Amino acid sequence: MKKMIMMVVAMLSMTMTSFAENENADLTLNTEVYDMTVNLRKLAVALDMTSDQMESVGDIHRMFCAEMMMAAHANKDERTVLMDKAIKKDLRYMRYVLDQKQYHKYLMLLNTTLQNRGLK
Repeated sequence: MKKMIMMVVAMLSMTMTSFAENENADLTLNTEVYDMTVNLRKLAVALDMTSDQMESVGDIHRMFCAEMMMAAHANKDERTVLMDKAIKKDLRYMRYVLDQKQYHKYLMLLNTTLQNRGLK
């Protein structure tokens, strides 16, 4: 009887460990999906930006990445709201810095990135 109880306790502890590992894996995967860092030099080449635009876009993008990481760590209910706010804010600032052709291309790149990561 004592051996049976010990075996059940051991099985329960292994199951609980497995659940904890899955939760940590989900959090890590979730954080990776919301990591929006890009190579700013490649983005500058793709959008044909000037040096002033590169500096401004770099500042805007760092702020966007920080807001997306905050969304990643938020509750499930708040996550989509925070993500939408971050995207709208990023697009509003980018529209101010980029010209119409650059903005259109940036919008296309951002939408593709969000779709590939399963966020839209």
